[in-house]
Amino acid sequence: MPGAAIDDASFAPVTLPHCAVNLSWREWNPADWQDVWIYRKHFTLPKDIAGMRIFLHFDGVMVGATPVINGHALPPHLGGYLPFSYEITEWIRNENTLTVMVDARWSNVPPQGAPAGAKRIDYLEPGGIHRSVRLEAVPTIFISDVFAKPVQVLEPSRRIDVNCTLDAAALPEGPVQLKAEIRNGQRIVATVQQAMTIEKKGRIEAALVLSNLKDVTLWDVDNPFLYDVTVTLLVNGKPLHDYHTRIGLREARFEKDGFFLNGRRLQLFGLNRHEIFPYVGFALPDRVMRHDAEMLKKEFNCNIVRCSHYPQTEAFLNACDELGLLVWEEIPGWNYIGNDPWKELVVRDVQDMIIRDRNHPSIIIWGTRVNESPNEVELYKRTRALARSLDDSRPSSGSMTAHSTRNWEEDVFAFDDYHADPDGSVGIREPLEGVPYMLAEAVGQFNYAEKKGFNCMYRRDAAPRIQQLQALYHAQAHNKAADSPRNCGVIGWCAFEYSSLVNSYKAIKNPGVADVFRIPKIGASFYQSQGNPEVAPAIHPNFYWDFGPASPTGPGKQAAIFSNCERLEVFIDQHHFASLLPDRKNYLHLKHPPFFIDLEMDGNKRPELRIDGFVGNQLRLSRSFSSNPEQDQLLLAADDKELMGDGSDATRVVFFIADKYGAHRPFAEGKIDFAIDGPGDMIGINPFDLKESGGAGAIWVKTKAGKSGHITIKATHPHFGTKTVSISVNSI
Repeated sequence: MPGAAIDDASFAPVTLPHCAVNLSWREWNPADWQDVWIYRKHFTLPKDIAGMRIFLHFDGVMVGATPVINGHALPPHLGGYLPFSYEITEWIRNENTLTVMVDARWSNVPPQGAPAGAKRIDYLEPGGIHRSVRLEAVPTIFISDVFAKPVQVLEPSRRIDVNCTLDAAALPEGPVQLKAEIRNGQRIVATVQQAMTIEKKGRIEAALVLSNLKDVTLWDVDNPFLYDVTVTLLVNGKPLHDYHTRIGLREARFEKDGFFLNGRRLQLFGLNRHEIFPYVGFALPDRVMRHDAEMLKKEFNCNIVRCSHYPQTEAFLNACDELGLLVWEEIPGWNYIGNDPWKELVVRDVQDMIIRDRNHPSIIIWGTRVNESPNEVELYKRTRALARSLDDSRPSSGSMTAHSTRNWEEDVFAFDDYHADPDGSVGIREPLEGVPYMLAEAVGQFNYAEKKGFNCMYRRDAAPRIQQLQALYHAQAHNKAADSPRNCGVIGWCAFEYSSLVNSYKAIKNPGVADVFRIPKIGASFYQSQGNPEVAPAIHPNFYWDFGPASPTGPGKQAAIFSNCERLEVFIDQHHFASLLPDRKNYLHLKHPPFFIDLEMDGNKRPELRIDGFVGNQLRLSRSFSSNPEQDQLLLAADDKELMGDGSDATRVVFFIADKYGAHRPFAEGKIDFAIDGPGDMIGINPFDLKESGGAGAIWVKTKAGKSGHITIKATHPHFGTKTVSISVNSI
């Protein structure tokens, strides 16, 4: 059998998630991972599960997997983003060996398949077991799936249709009942129980209805209230198996006059997200995935994220449920349409995606067509019909590059709008008539003023005047889209930089308003300013306060400051310089329009800048910035103060050069050396050259399995000295 005779004495010990190769943060070469990799696990099972059925479950393997259990090869699986499982009951022994042959070569599976190879799709896919693997022990009859679908939630007759799938390897010895209940904490909101008959082995479908749902709280972007649903299988009146899930009661509708959540119109305001990280590709744990959702919701003030261009981790989706972040989820793919076997995998991915994720209230739309692909009418008729059969509570869509509904097979028209208006600003087309309409992408890395498509590259080390365009273009896109009530909103391209060989710089694509390390660029200043000033007042200059070689006369004329304050007072060297009001004339439809100011000046005296933000007559926030590099400093910060010692948990450690007030200093140089002590390992490169990243970067710190204590990370810069952070590691 494949891999069975290979001696694993020399194998390196790893914990999951895992990338098969060590990577830098850029300049990835697909040849490094395009090989067959062998993972192996020796294990025994607890004695108290004797007589139960054993399933082997994979959450994601990039890109193909052939498991071998105790010498028995299981069927191969192709596809890197969705779960798959096997029943292995008959091959389990007292002592067991699981071998997984991971095929990371270019394959005929979405999004891959094109003869041109990895340069044909706009994101790289490092191989490995990048999500979790687990064994599940269940009774001979168990509940394999539950879809708890809220229906008519805005009406007094609201209900939850509970559709259950049972898997029976034997017939029950006695009467069978199914019980479903919905809880708010310990309070039972509603319950139902009914008898059912199991007359044959195999898959059995059953349906229950939870009704009489009084005094419920709706799930909303501002109040993401979740309920627990439990379905219990009883035989002879005794519980045999439970299935737990979480849901939210909400109504989400795409109409010809906009998007409506729980009956009120909501302008969609979001960003696309790739799940690709430096050093390890997709292979980081749940905690890190959750941080992305928190950044999108709390720092970038988004109400929606598009999971481009593949289903993303359940940890990320769970966080979206809990935070109130709406989700567009779509199947793997990017432009290319393959042969018939390839298309069958597209259909399979639609099914697997929806079955895995249809209980998530955050998901409001299914992407059932390959991103920016041609109108394959028959294929997309199949995927749309399949989506409706599995979940008729959500519409389907897929991003389009042709502004036409000819041969189009979806429910919501989602356009990728990248054109410029004659004045060089972002162009936004009028919505098509007769269909719900939104923008799945806009802005990207285009320089609209030059009308040149690609190659603008909003890198952190790009010219400041180029970097300053990014936030303004995103603001223009959202403002112009909101001018039409028929436009449901914009999901901008994109949140984070990512690894790609398509129109990239050193294999990094740069349209993110944050870099690959998830550190916001000045391009994020627009999104950072769009929150509620009563909750978090914000002042984010769309420029660096720096008079170095790249900007000797400062930020220039018409420099933008993004803020959610009502008035800004600007001071230069403690002298009042200007009073500013937001530009509501040109940005009428933004919650918080930008402020503009002329800051072209002689910087030889290294002036200081102070911006005071007022709401009414109350000072809500004051920020200061120094242009004097002699007082710059190295800053070091970890996202989390505590981790679990399971060998998989990890957190990001950010470092950058800042002025004396903590603001980023652009184009800072020097190599940072790291030293780590305690029960943790560093994920990253050491030393790290700041010149290559525009003066900022990050590493991740991962715990060691079975260890606890304190991790200390020291970062040393040749000019700015040493900074230290400490992280506690708790035993599992």
